[in-house]
Parts: sequence; C-alpha cells; structure tokens
Amino acid sequence: MSTEFLRFAGTPSYLTNQAIEHAVDCALALERPLLVKGEPGTGKTLLAAAIAEALSLDIIHWPVKSTTRAQDGLYLYDTVQRLYDARFGDGDVKDIRHYIKLGPLGRAFASEKRVVLLIDEVDKADLEFPNDLLHELDRMRFVVGETGDEVVAKERPVVVITSNNEKELPDAFLRRCVFHFIDFPDQELMKRIVRVHHPKIDEELVDQAVVAFYELRELPRLRKRPSTSELVDWIAVLKRAGIGEKRFIRELPFLGVLLKKEQDVELLKGAKKGGFRS
Repeated sequence: MSTEFLRFAGTPSYLTNQAIEHAVDCALALERPLLVKGEPGTGKTLLAAAIAEALSLDIIHWPVKSTTRAQDGLYLYDTVQRLYDARFGDGDVKDIRHYIKLGPLGRAFASEKRVVLLIDEVDKADLEFPNDLLHELDRMRFVVGETGDEVVAKERPVVVITSNNEKELPDAFLRRCVFHFIDFPDQELMKRIVRVHHPKIDEELVDQAVVAFYELRELPRLRKRPSTSELVDWIAVLKRAGIGEKRFIRELPFLGVLLKKEQDVELLKGAKKGGFRS
C-alpha cells in the first residue's frame, strides 16, 4: 500500500497541530517507526488510535512492561500447554505449530491487511529491548525457531512507539525512527480539547477550570502535575455536581481528581494560605 499521498490531519476527537501532522506524514512517507515522547497525559497513546482511525486501519496495542522481551512481541511457544495435552491426551502434540502463538509484532506482520502497531511505553523495558527490535523492524520478517517457518509482513504496518523518557533510548534505535515531542497544550488548545469531550459545557466553567488547572501545574515543587485527561475528568465532575462559579473559585472542589499525591495536597494547602487564587 503506497503512503506517498497520505496526509494526517487528526480526527474529530483528536486535535492536532502542524508539528504533529508533519511528523506523522514523514513516518508514513518514509515507512519508519514514529517515536513519540512527551509527559504523561499529552495524548501519545491516543495519537496511534487517531492515526488508525484517520487511515481506516485496525490497531494492535503492545503495552510494554519491565519484564517485556522483544521475543514476546514475535511469538511464544506454549510448552506448558503442550505438556498438558501430552499428559491428558488432548490435542495433536506432534505438530508444534499448534503451540506457537504470535505476539503483537508477529500478528502485525502476519495480518492480511495493513495495521497500526502501537508499541506503548518502550522505555519501561530493559535497555536492550529497543535494540532487540531493530532487526525485525528493519526487515519486517522473522523466523519461528521451533518450526523454521518464516513470517513475512504482507503489508508494512504503521509503527508508533511511545516513551515517557524514563530511560535513554539507544542511538541506533533513534536513527531508525521519526521523532516527535508532544508539547503540553497551551490554554487555548486545552479549551478546544475540553470542548471535544464536553461539547455542551458552560464556557464560563471551562474558562475557570482551565485557569485553575494551569495555576496548579505551575506550583513550585509539585511532584505530579495534573494531565489533560485529569482535567477532562475534573470538569465532568464539576458539571455533574452543578458547581457554580463563585463556589468554584472559592473552594476548588474535587481536587482528588487532579492531585494524586499527599505531598501535593499539602503543598496546595500551603499555597492557599499564601494567596493561591485569592
């Protein structure tokens, strides 16, 4: 499938800017993985879903954990099930292929049609994990060692890789990716994002909530700054509770939706005594 004339412009539920659109377009044109960084809550994972929606493709999600190995993404040989079947007489244990289960990367290669493959939070895994992916991502094929079968990508998947910057990624890995850092939205873009999720929201409530949200994020020594998704949830609670403007300004209710660490709650209490939103 040619990607030469494909252009990404976001979706009705995923608002973009020119920088994001150009990064996606470059990755599509070059057929290289798109590496997306940014603080939590900036929409890195949702970007992959938006690309899939815009291109009318299915998405395969590979959430990376600290114990994840590159091999897990290709396939797993279920020896436990084979031993169970051999012991109790269920299944054809002579055919190893019955016990080969493709992982997310393997399923993306084996798919009859093009898919979006999201490798989510790649920096959670061991330092060798990104390097171990390079060979297969470059060649778009791999061999199942137990059977000798080769899985070759019929359609090159659109690969989106997210990172929260918990670990530095190897230079060799970075060279093979198109990179984009998603900046945290400014207040005007944030209001547009809120309206996507709450189309019938009172404008005054949005204005007040967004101002308070950014003031919270700018508090010095805040350990976990609230994210976009937490703001969207907070406004939903404010709307559901029917909070009026004056009470909202005075009390800043339901802050447990925004602040998730006790140190940050105490910090805000001290800030209020010092005149925060007075």
